[in-house]
Amino acid sequence: MRTLILVLALTAAAGPAFPQAPQSRGEALAALQSPDAASRAQAIVWIASRGLASDAALLQERLRDESAFVRAYAEQGLWLLWSRSGDADIDRLMAAGVGQMQAGRYAEAIATFSSVISRKPDFAEGWNKRATVYYLAGDYARSLADCNEVLKRNPSHFGALSGLGQIHFKLEQYEQALAWFRRALEANPNLSGVEENVRGLEALLREKRT
Repeated sequence: MRTLILVLALTAAAGPAFPQAPQSRGEALAALQSPDAASRAQAIVWIASRGLASDAALLQERLRDESAFVRAYAEQGLWLLWSRSGDADIDRLMAAGVGQMQAGRYAEAIATFSSVISRKPDFAEGWNKRATVYYLAGDYARSLADCNEVLKRNPSHFGALSGLGQIHFKLEQYEQALAWFRRALEANPNLSGVEENVRGLEALLREKRT
């Protein structure tokens, strides 16, 4: 459910110190297995920017890369890949909805993301963005329902998994919140904020039991 603005963040970060960027899918797939961390990061940029939705599994593997640098690229790369609908009109609607959400115009943002969902119901990120707006607007029941729709389409979506944890926490359903936060960490072990939530909830639940 996390909201990110990915304004070419990955490509902008690929500076002159990097090796030559892959020129094809084949080169990107080969570079993804390179012993050089910068080459792996460049491969992630290529896949995130030009790959298919099914390539998410390749980036998810890199969430467990030995290099923290590559792991950070993989996380941002997944957000970028998930945000690409393959339809320019849908992408424009998504950008408009994000702008409305950031401006606090929640009713407008909900209407925009609802239009995305109506036009492309299999696009998980449309549901995820609407879940985010519902959460910000305090409509936890609808946010929860949309997070579940995200997971039907993308079971490894750590944003929706951690979002469900946040919703259940707000509802003071701490056992359920803890379970969802743990699932988010299984999908992406690099979520330091979620790790903190897990530790805090574990301590809270121990205190309640005693």
